Amino acid sequence: MAGKKREIQLQTVINSQTLWEEMLQNKGLTVIDVYQAWCGPCKAMQTLFRKLKNELNEDEILHFVVAEVDNIVALQAFKDKCEPVFLFSLNGKIVAKVTGANAPLVNKNIITLISDERKIIAGEMIRPQYQEVLLADSDSEDAGELIYDSVEQYSIAIIKPDVVITGKVIELKEKIISAGFVIEAETGTIFTEEEVRDVYSDIADQPDFEDFVSFMTSGLSYIVVISQGDEEEAENPNLDEYGEIFENESEVEVKRASIESKAKRDSLQEYLERQHISQFCDVEGNVEKVNRLIDIFFPDFRNKKELKLEKILVLLRPDILQHRKEDVLKVIQNEGFKILMERQLVLSEVEARTLCKRFEDEDYYGTLIGNMTRLCAKFAMDSLPICQLHGSDSLEAAEREIQLLFPPQNTLAMIKPHVTPKEREEILKLIKENGFEMIQAKYMIMNEESAEKIYSKIKGRDFYKSLLDMLAEGPSLVMMLRKWNAILDWRRLMGPVDPIEAKLLSPDSIRAVYGRSILKNIVHGSSSLMEAQDTISKIFNEFVTEHPEEN
Repeated sequence: MAGKKREIQLQTVINSQTLWEEMLQNKGLTVIDVYQAWCGPCKAMQTLFRKLKNELNEDEILHFVVAEVDNIVALQAFKDKCEPVFLFSLNGKIVAKVTGANAPLVNKNIITLISDERKIIAGEMIRPQYQEVLLADSDSEDAGELIYDSVEQYSIAIIKPDVVITGKVIELKEKIISAGFVIEAETGTIFTEEEVRDVYSDIADQPDFEDFVSFMTSGLSYIVVISQGDEEEAENPNLDEYGEIFENESEVEVKRASIESKAKRDSLQEYLERQHISQFCDVEGNVEKVNRLIDIFFPDFRNKKELKLEKILVLLRPDILQHRKEDVLKVIQNEGFKILMERQLVLSEVEARTLCKRFEDEDYYGTLIGNMTRLCAKFAMDSLPICQLHGSDSLEAAEREIQLLFPPQNTLAMIKPHVTPKEREEILKLIKENGFEMIQAKYMIMNEESAEKIYSKIKGRDFYKSLLDMLAEGPSLVMMLRKWNAILDWRRLMGPVDPIEAKLLSPDSIRAVYGRSILKNIVHGSSSLMEAQDTISKIFNEFVTEHPEEN
């Protein structure tokens, strides 16, 4: 009986799909002995497993299980196979398979994976990207060796509030890209005090750290995930090795070939220091800390990298829009696409010619442009020898066409001073979840002069003095938000002015959830394109917009 007890302790029994899915949540390495009910687990390997568990599992990152094929949907491909099979699950991903009781190869894989996992936890190496074993293809040739995908090393750059407020983020990013680095993801964020203390814990003992915390929480920062990129693709950077950032470099004579070669070899931190621009952003290269920051600020980053999500523009031409719109949209969604934005519009001739450029040499080009620039039913659906659906034919074309038909728009938004820190954090999360990009942000204690920049159209109203008193109670967070249809979408997200009315008409809106009264209704936003443009220019007077015609 004692022997039986030790066996149960060594290998956990998995005999249902639910238990299988729970097992995939194990942290570290799980070695799975896949067996059929009629023949049982592989007894010959248990001595090796017990030895490895005793030697390697002091930190409890090595697990052994036996999985019964008959009752586990994920393992049906192994059904009716008589040869032993061992799977290796690393943090829920099957990274290797060994067919047969090949003890030396099983031993090698376990030791390699556990050794690497400990180095990763200690921050001594980046996590390798293993090719996942497809369980549906159990008969494929597999020597059981670990196979690695190409590995990317990431750095995190934190662009500080003083750089953001001067509108130099784009220029700084362009310089990083010109040196051959790749920006994998980016987001604007208002650091909380706790986040600053966590991220910058290594300098917490410096005498001016409290001033630094105040500075980093004073406005918008940019968090940027950066990879090295391909050295062959690094452009010749048009930089002055001894000059300052953001100066006109067109007349500067430098040894460009030397700089290009050096930029390819440099780490991001080395490159920024050599260009004398390291003071504009902080770079984090420690693997463990980078992974933690990615998990905090980019929770979907790894999923998106793995899935390689892409955006494409789809255009329903006039005939199919009128007759089959709902059918087409249903097919699109059934095929797994998510519709991010949609609008119905009459194309200008310039827009139509841009989208139909590929057909400009065809005889029917003129008719096509006429059809695309007016919504009418006089053209039959078979009137033109082209598909009534248009889809971008490349990622570059998709980006151009999305910008053409869904141009970004800016709006001014404000979170008023009477919110709690937790409420402010929740509202900022809502802003991001609703697709807004935060371009600028800063805290302001509103005096009469600054309040007039935002509320000029209601100056002189009976309640204006009460409004000024309320705004003077503490700092407001003033933001410039950007997305297509930003002004209307932000007003919808805010909800009606009166929180009581908002609870009835728009119960999920910000004012319905957080509002206290008409005066303390939590948020403010521009009501028109002209107002947004005017207010943004007054509040962020050093900011030069990329899209002045859209503001």
